[in-house]
Amino acid sequence: MDKFMQAAIDEARAGLSEGGIPIGSVLVCDGRIIGRGHNQRVQKMSAVLHAEMDCLENAGRLSAVEYKKCTLYTTLSPCDMCSGTALLYGIPKVVIGENETFKGPEDYLRSRGVELLLLDSEECKALMREFIRAKPELWNEDIGA
Repeated sequence: MDKFMQAAIDEARAGLSEGGIPIGSVLVCDGRIIGRGHNQRVQKMSAVLHAEMDCLENAGRLSAVEYKKCTLYTTLSPCDMCSGTALLYGIPKVVIGENETFKGPEDYLRSRGVELLLLDSEECKALMREFIRAKPELWNEDIGA
């Protein structure tokens, strides 16, 4: 497993241990993690703190030049909001743990020049399957089903 995706999975597990949804993300620039986060909609009663949003918030303010050197790792395919944020800041590459549980606007990201790498991680899929089985109402609230 890629060490950066493993860090995102560790974030997902941290979120789960806090009673939240197990989705994690890290932002990598020049071969080092500069931001990390996990879905905190439950923990912080937030409408917008998906893992990618928490990660970018924790990375702090970066210049456009810095964002263009970054790769965003996420355990689950990013939703419209998180994809839009990656586009807004010009993040050129997104590494996705899995997209079977949920598939965001990946084709749109590609059409806008974002490189996507799908790892098809069994560990990411298992985390989501177990969570959805245990808390379907929370998953349906978060994903808008």
